Amino acid sequence: MMGFKENLVDLAPLFRDHLAQRLKDAEAALARTGFETLVISSGTQFEYFADDREASFYGTPHFLHWCPLEGPHHLLKIKPGLKPLLIRYAPEDFWYLQAPLGSPYWAEGFDLVECRTQDEVWKALGSSAKGAYIGDEPVRAEAAGLAVNPENITKHLDWTRSFKTNYELACMDEAQQMGARGHRAAKAAFMAGASELEIHWAYVQAVGCVDEDLPYTTIVALDEMGAILHYHGKRPDVRNGAVLLLDAGARRHAYASDITRTFTAPHCDPRFAALAASMEKAQQELCGMVRPGLHYGEFHHQAHFKIADILLEHGLLRDTDRDEAVAKALTKPFFPHGLGHHLGIQVHDVAGKQLGPDGAPAPQPPEHPFLRTTRMIEAGNVFTVEPGLYFIPMLLRPFRSGDKLELSSKFNWELIDQLTPFGGIRIEDNVLVTADGHENLTRKHLPE
Repeated sequence: MMGFKENLVDLAPLFRDHLAQRLKDAEAALARTGFETLVISSGTQFEYFADDREASFYGTPHFLHWCPLEGPHHLLKIKPGLKPLLIRYAPEDFWYLQAPLGSPYWAEGFDLVECRTQDEVWKALGSSAKGAYIGDEPVRAEAAGLAVNPENITKHLDWTRSFKTNYELACMDEAQQMGARGHRAAKAAFMAGASELEIHWAYVQAVGCVDEDLPYTTIVALDEMGAILHYHGKRPDVRNGAVLLLDAGARRHAYASDITRTFTAPHCDPRFAALAASMEKAQQELCGMVRPGLHYGEFHHQAHFKIADILLEHGLLRDTDRDEAVAKALTKPFFPHGLGHHLGIQVHDVAGKQLGPDGAPAPQPPEHPFLRTTRMIEAGNVFTVEPGLYFIPMLLRPFRSGDKLELSSKFNWELIDQLTPFGGIRIEDNVLVTADGHENLTRKHLPE
């Protein structure tokens, strides 16, 4: 990241403990699956089809779980009882900058070999009897006699990634700080009447990065665009919005933050502003529910009751109650997505649908078939809590004139039509599950 001032946390001792845990987990995975060696690639660089332009490079998540070294074609070799071998691809190149490694905080954890060519990298790997390989260079891996991306060991390592070490939490805390700075700057730009593009610029400038450094494409949605869940436009000519839905995070040492806020301008319809305030309260109540032993499917289901209460309180639903509203799916067109997802190296992080390290699937609740997380909440997990309330005509249409017309009278269509131009509301924090409850990682840096 460019322009980010390091905080005072010394990552070196935290990383030593993190690496020790990685070795312990790898040893267990290898013993359970019958492999003796684990090889992980940092990933390959690829070009766009019929073009010589390279896409932005993102490292293999399992490699980054062990080592935050950036760049393609590095290899890690892990064998129980031995210090991990890091083979760094360091070509001589006058086309692109090849920065020297220096003395990063994590380097002492590895035996380091540097190679100028990809062939040398794989030669330095040596023999790997009964070896498993994770990565996207299958031809080279097969030639080296490695089993390519075996599901049993991959699922085991996915599971371990869902329990964060103190090192990972320190990296995520820095990502929270960076994202919080961006959100404050973007809010100020919005209140000054900026366009979506200008709000985005304000965000990345405050974070101190370029777009490709972000963990995902920002969602900067003024007014009606807030009803498009993954809106990636950046309209330069639309200004003085009444509502801004900003979904934007940051990345630090490969770890992400994922934060959403919905802001209303002074000239916003007060009914929509009141709706946003109720959503803020409900989101914080949902965060307060997080604890070990709560099933994520039930957690999501409770969010629908919160949404039902808001819809009834603000007169968007009528002639019904919260139980009927949820039972008859009256809340779903307003809240069509999951309550959240695991977070870490990947924004939509792994193992959300596993029962354990063997990879057995956690059943999908039949009434909520689209959730990214369907497992029990456990201490050490980090996930997002992001309820939403949107005015999406295509989702409301079945109740208005389609196959659910018998329920049409329960919707206040006049009010819905009046609020539809304001798009929607989403509020998202990143939450760590602790032994006896939770810690909101976002609010200590962005309380508003």
